[in-house]
Amino acid sequence: MSKESLEFQTEVSQLLNLMIHSLYSNRDIFLRELISNSSDACDKLRVESLADDSLFEKDSTMKILVEYDEKARTIKVIDNGVGMSKDEIIANLGTIAKSGTKEFFGKLSGDAARDSALIGQFGVGFYSCFIVAEKVIVKTRRAGLPPSDGVCWESNGVGGFSIESLTKKSRGTEITLFLRSESAASKNGEESAHDDLLSHWKLQEIIAKYSDHIAIPIMMKKRTWDEKKSIYVEQDELEQVNKASAIWTRAKQQITEEQYEDFFKTFSGGNEKSFAYSHNKVEGRTEYTQLLFIPGKAPFDLYDRQQRHGLKLYIKRVFIMDDAEQLLPNYLRFVGGVVDSNDLPLNVSREILQESRDVKAIREGCAKRILALLAEISKNDPEKYLSFWNEFGQCLKEGFGEDFTNKDRLLSLVRFRSTFGKNNELTSLQDYVARMKSGQEKIFLITGETIASVLSSPHLEIFNQKGIEVLLLVDRVDEWVLNFVTEFEGKHFQSITKGSIDLDKVDSEDENETAEKKRLTDKQLEPLLVKAKVVLGDKVKDVKISKRLTDSACCLISDENDVSGHLERLLKSAGQKAPERKPILELNSKHPLVEALVARADDETSKIVGSDGKKVEQEISTVFSDLVLLLFDQALLSEGGQPDNPTLFVKRLNGFLLDGLSKR
Repeated sequence: MSKESLEFQTEVSQLLNLMIHSLYSNRDIFLRELISNSSDACDKLRVESLADDSLFEKDSTMKILVEYDEKARTIKVIDNGVGMSKDEIIANLGTIAKSGTKEFFGKLSGDAARDSALIGQFGVGFYSCFIVAEKVIVKTRRAGLPPSDGVCWESNGVGGFSIESLTKKSRGTEITLFLRSESAASKNGEESAHDDLLSHWKLQEIIAKYSDHIAIPIMMKKRTWDEKKSIYVEQDELEQVNKASAIWTRAKQQITEEQYEDFFKTFSGGNEKSFAYSHNKVEGRTEYTQLLFIPGKAPFDLYDRQQRHGLKLYIKRVFIMDDAEQLLPNYLRFVGGVVDSNDLPLNVSREILQESRDVKAIREGCAKRILALLAEISKNDPEKYLSFWNEFGQCLKEGFGEDFTNKDRLLSLVRFRSTFGKNNELTSLQDYVARMKSGQEKIFLITGETIASVLSSPHLEIFNQKGIEVLLLVDRVDEWVLNFVTEFEGKHFQSITKGSIDLDKVDSEDENETAEKKRLTDKQLEPLLVKAKVVLGDKVKDVKISKRLTDSACCLISDENDVSGHLERLLKSAGQKAPERKPILELNSKHPLVEALVARADDETSKIVGSDGKKVEQEISTVFSDLVLLLFDQALLSEGGQPDNPTLFVKRLNGFLLDGLSKR
C-alpha cells in the first residue's frame, strides 16, 4: 500500500483543536488514556483467543511497554494486544465512532474551563496525546494477519493523517509521541515544552497515579544507581512499574479514597471526582464483586437511545466486555464501574447475559445497592443529594416504568417542586405527607410545561386560599410516571386538573373564607349551564359550577379517567395520536363575568331541553354565545392550549373591547 493522505472527520478536528489549546492543566491524562487503550487491546485479544488461540502467535504473555528518548524527544507506548487492521485504524483514529457528536460539539463554547469539563465527559481517548505531541506515529498489526499487513498511521493533529503499509513482525500497537519543541510550546501559550515527561521518575509517577490497577503488567527499563557517576543508569532489563492487581479484588481497608477516585477517572475519561461509590463482595447463590460509581455530572449522551451504557464485566478477573447494559436497569445507566463474577462462563455473550439467572441476580443486586446508597445520602446529606437529583432525577424517574420491584425505594428518592416555601424548593414525598393539613386525605399535584405556568394556573386558587400544598410536576416524564404511581404511604395521588375536588374536610388557613358573599342557588344557575352546554356543543363533556376557583372566571378540567390537557399536548407535540378528550368547563359563580351571564340567561327565551328532559322557553343571543365561547377559549389559553380558531377568538374579543370603550 502506497502512502495515502486522508482528512479527519470534522468532529475530530474540533476535538484536536481543544486538545492542543484548552487542556494543559490536565496533560498527564494522555498517558493514562494510551495505557488504558493498550490494556483494552490486550483484554480484547484474550476474549477473541477463546475462539481462536492461534491469535496469540506463540506469545500469550501480555504486557505494555513505556519508553522515552530524551534526545529524540519521544515517548513510546507499546503493547502486544489485538492490534488494528487498515480499516480499523481509519475508523478508530480518523473518526469519532460515538453517536451524539453533533449535539456534543454544539455545546462547545470556546471557554477553556467549560470545554475542559465537556471533554472530560466525552472521554478524550487516543486524541489526548496531542496535548503534548506535535506529531504522532502509530505502527500496528492485527493479530492473525501476516507481518506484511502492518499499517503505519501518522498525523500532526492538524487537518488530516496519512497511512501506509508496514512490515511488522509482532502483533499489537506501537505509538510514538514527538513532544513539542520549546518554540512550538511558546507559540501555543504553554508554560514549557513538557521536558519533565522525558524522565523515568515522571512517567513512573503518572503510571502509579492513574494506571496502577491495570491488570496488564506495565514495563519500563530498569534503572540502577551508578556510584562512580552518582547518577541513575538505565539497563536493558525491564521491570514492572504497576501493581497489576485489580482494585476491586483488594480489601476495602487497603484502598484509599484517592485510589478509588483515580480508578474512577480511568473509565470516566474526566478529572472530576465521583459523587459516590460502593464496593462490595456479594456471596451466596451467586458470587460476584461490584465496584460501582455514581458520577458527579451527567454525560452529554445520557439520553441518547443509541448510545450504549453499562458496566465493565469481568469473570474471575478476566475482562469480558465493556458496556454490559444487562448488569443494571436502564434507568441507572449513569452508573459506571466493574462487576467481577465467579459463576459466569468465560465465553459469555450479550445474548447469554439476557437469559442468565445469575445475571438477573447481579442486576437486581447492583440496582438495590445503588438505590440504598442514594437513600443513605438523601437521609444524611440532603443538600448533596439534591445536587445528584438535579443531574439525574429525570433519569431515575424512568425506573417507575421498568423496575416495579423497587417502586417504593424510588418513591422515597423522588423529588418534586411544590407550592411550599417561597422559592418552590424540591421536596420529598415523606416531607409532603408530614406537612399535610388536618383532614387532607390525598397528595395533590398539577402537571404543566414550566413552574411559572403551573403557578399561574386557576386550578391552584382554592388550594392557595386554604394553604394546601400542591406538587408541581413540570418534567416531560412526569405524566408518564403517573401511569405507574398511584399512592405513597396510603395517600393517593390526585391531579387538581382532573375529576372533582372535595376540600370540605380540610382545615382552612383563611378565617374569612366563610364570610364571603352568598353563592347563587342551583336554580338561579341552571339556565346558564343549560345554555352554555348548547353553545359549546361537542367542545365539552359538561359545564359545571366550580369549587376550585376563587379569582378566575373559568377553567377546564379532565374527567377522572381521561387524559389531562397537558398530556394531550405532549402527545400531539411528539407527533402521536392523543386519546379523544372532551374537557369539562367549570365556571366560578362568584365572578362578575359569570354573574353577568346568569343575568343575561334569565332575560332571554327559546326552546331548549332542560336538565329534567322537558322543553323550556329560552333564547340564546349572539352576545351570550360569544361570551361563553370567549370564556372557553380563555380557559384553554390559561391551561397552555390554543383556541381552535384564533382569528375568531380575536374578533370576538375585539367586539367586546369596542363595546366597552363606546360606553365610556
